[in-house]
Order: sequence, then C-alpha cells, then structure tokens
Amino acid sequence: MARGVPGGAGVSAILGLGRYPEAERAALEALGARMVADLDALRGLDAAARAGVRALAFRGHAPFGAAEMALLPRLGLIANYGVGHDAIDIAAAEAAGIRVSSTPDVLTDDVADLAVGMLLMPQRRMLAGDAHVRSGRWEAGQGFGLSRELSGRRVGILGLGRIGRAVAERLAAFGCEIHYVSRSEKPTPGWRYHADAVALAAAVDHLVVTLVGGPATEGAVSARVIAALGPEGVLVNVSRGAVVDEDALLDALEAGRLGGAGLDVFRDEPRVNPRFAALEQVVLQPHQGSATRETRAAMARLQRDNIAAFLEGRPLPTPVN
Repeated sequence: MARGVPGGAGVSAILGLGRYPEAERAALEALGARMVADLDALRGLDAAARAGVRALAFRGHAPFGAAEMALLPRLGLIANYGVGHDAIDIAAAEAAGIRVSSTPDVLTDDVADLAVGMLLMPQRRMLAGDAHVRSGRWEAGQGFGLSRELSGRRVGILGLGRIGRAVAERLAAFGCEIHYVSRSEKPTPGWRYHADAVALAAAVDHLVVTLVGGPATEGAVSARVIAALGPEGVLVNVSRGAVVDEDALLDALEAGRLGGAGLDVFRDEPRVNPRFAALEQVVLQPHQGSATRETRAAMARLQRDNIAAFLEGRPLPTPVN
C-alpha cells in the first residue's frame, strides 16, 4: 500500500518541483502546492515542510531516486509532467510504496507531427533553402540544387508505442512503406516487423526513433545501426538523447556516411555538442516535441488530475506503477 494514504489534503500536502510556466504554476498553487525550482531547493526545505508532502508534481530531468524520495517521508505519489519518466527511479518508488503517474496520450500527436517535420526538412533541404532566400543568393540568380523526396520511401520506426504508431500513420499517408521494431510483433495494416535495430536500419531509407528512455534503451542507436542506415539515410530522434550514440552519429554525418538527421533531444541537453551546429544537413530543435500551448495545458491538467485522484483516494487516471 502506498505511503500517505489519503485522509484529507492539507495546504502542504502537494509540492511542485521544477520550473513551471506561470499558468501551470498558478494552477498548482491553487491546489495548495508549495513550489520549488529544483532539487537543491527541495533539500533546502525544513524537515517539517518536507514531512507534510504527500504528492509531488515533478517537472524535470534531474535523477529522482531513493535518496531524493527519502527527503519526503510521507510521499505517496510522484506525478510526472510528461510521458517519459526515466528520470524517476520506478523501482525505488515501488520499494518505498510510492505511486508514479505520467501524462501519456495528450502529447502523442504533437510529437508525431514534429517527427514528420524533422524528417521532411533535411530531405527537402528546407533550412538551407530558407538561408538561400534570406541571403539574396536566389535573387542574384544563384541556383539552389535539388533535394530528395519523402513520399514512397521506406521508413523504420524504432519503438512502436503510442508515438511511434502515430508517426507511422502519418508517414503511411505519404505513401511510405512502414517497417518497425517493437518488443513483439504487433497487429498493423501490413507494416513489416524486424527483430532488432540493425536489421531495421538495413531495410529502410530513414529511421525515426520513438523508444522510451532509460537504461534498457541507452545506446540503442549504435554505430552499427547508423552504418546500416547508410549515406542517404536520415535519422530522426524524438525520444531521449541517450538512446543515440552521439559520437558515432556526428562521425557519420561529418564523413558523409549518413545523409542527415533531425534531433529534438540530446545526451547532455540543453548543452548540445557544437559539432552539430556546423552541419547543414541536420535539423536541431530544443526538446519541443510536446511544446504547444494546447498540449502543455493538457499535460498539466492530467498531472493535476492524478494528484487530485490520489489525495481523494480514487484510482490514478494514468498510473505508471
């Protein structure tokens, strides 16, 4: 049974951890939440304040494990803001009797839309084309050259979960042939299953990575996978930076052994390896897959709904454990 089983929510029952937009911060504060910006601020709270916390609204990427959970002795729920919860040690939470929730589904469409855009942009050289027009070279009569089409290509989806399936459905509308890797073969409208990432990369023109984060998937896009994708291939990553071997990716891009990349996540974000900035064939985004006003508002509502359900003794809407 979880710690802090509900019996009435006091004003100190909820702690918000992370840097929230003003509207989302205000909504948490309206529930009675106390807000702290980061783990250092959490550690700086006095023992009495920490002892009153039963539900944690978590927004961040810093590891939150057994030591951090122990700072909140009555903690019963970690309500994560986001579908990816690899920063939270789920095993440690279960050992301590702490429930964890996330915010799936509400961000699926936005992330899938961005993934398709980041695949299309390097294929059609859209960043380079924009620079060509802005620089005046087009007006001066300088040719731009040709790009590559996306329609009809073979595209691999590495991780056919909610987001991966949404990406595949969008690309199927482009007439793309869909291949995928998942834990097991899934019912699909004729999409082709592969047992591992290397086999998948070897069978397709482009690869979209939609794996969950965490130790089990770290380095899943290895140098072998990148080599199998080849010099015309484009790699798109909307999962976690640690899933891709960044050094191998940069080496392949710089040597022309990979055609391009679209990256919304990085291993050490927001610090991005400066080698990426020099590459025209790479589209770089600031981890903004779910960053639309509509989706972020829906994520925040779902996070608050999980907190309210826990404190009122109801089933969590979107539990992780």
